[in-house]
Amino acid sequence: MTGRLIALSACFLATSAYAAQAMRPEIVPPREPLKNLPLQIGRWHGQEAPKFSDEVLAVLGADDLLSRFYLAPQEPAVSLYVGYYRSQREGDTMHSPMNCLPGAGWLPVSDDDVAIDVPGRETPITVNRIVIRKGADRQVVLYWYQSHGRVIASEYWSKAYMVYDAVRRHRSDAAMIRVISPVLPSEETTALAEQRVTEFVRGLFPNLERHLPS
Repeated sequence: MTGRLIALSACFLATSAYAAQAMRPEIVPPREPLKNLPLQIGRWHGQEAPKFSDEVLAVLGADDLLSRFYLAPQEPAVSLYVGYYRSQREGDTMHSPMNCLPGAGWLPVSDDDVAIDVPGRETPITVNRIVIRKGADRQVVLYWYQSHGRVIASEYWSKAYMVYDAVRRHRSDAAMIRVISPVLPSEETTALAEQRVTEFVRGLFPNLERHLPS
């Protein structure tokens, strides 16, 4: 709660400065399209997920997005979604999975943060970890926000940094990354599903840099 209050206060304090800078040209760094993200990530091989409907695309509002399933031998699929926003000044902002998943019938049963060691970074990244349930089905979800080299678990801090960077750096580009894997009916706990998504994130993260500019 304290963190949320601090982040919200930062947003309010920065509003006047943001308004003064709003008319200045926004910087959009060059980047590779998400479709060029490798299909092979570690032992996982990707295939494109069915395309979203026009209605869903309109709700998401992303300038570039990727939706794939990644498969490994004798493993359940890992689902990857990346939504990139070139600018968040015009009203298109990142959507939290906590807003979207309940609309699809998935209800969170646990919600916390987890630190993951990834190649190329001296310190772990901290991401959201959620266990969701629909009837007897369970899934483990990892997601985070990424902008200008930062990995941010908190939606509130993500918005605070967006305002800060828009004022100081004339940039509001950012992305939301979400990874999901099911808990098999034979698995009493979520431990194996958590291992799957964590392993996948470790392989995925170094590949994101050229698609999500620092």
